[in-house]
Amino acid sequence: MRMTLKDYLKLQKGKPAKASKYKNKRSVYNGVEYQSMAEAQYAKHLDVLKVAKKDSDRVVSWTRQIKFGIEVNGKHICNYILDFEVSYGDGRKEYIDVKGYQKGVAYSLFTLKKKLVESIYGITIIEHTGKPRRSL
Repeated sequence: MRMTLKDYLKLQKGKPAKASKYKNKRSVYNGVEYQSMAEAQYAKHLDVLKVAKKDSDRVVSWTRQIKFGIEVNGKHICNYILDFEVSYGDGRKEYIDVKGYQKGVAYSLFTLKKKLVESIYGITIIEHTGKPRRSL
């Protein structure tokens, strides 16, 4: 006997939501769902920087979830999804990846993909840990 869509949806209502693979908590900021609370906080931080006085601090625009293809010898290996590409008033761009957890296999995979993308595309990816930068 085949189950109808209506019956299937009834069964799903009682089930708890599937846990995140990396134990992050999705968060919504400004109507957009982010992969983690840290990413949503960083997006908020970038919006605050849009009104900065100095060109070097002022964010002109930012884009999220930039996809980079990783190819070796013409063969597609995998993709890398960058969290934020940020353009500043002085013309420079920054490539930001927000990380909350810096251990384990997932972090090792991120590190490898990051190095490959930096090498292939000639960019530098800044790893933002959610902790404030220390001033010297």
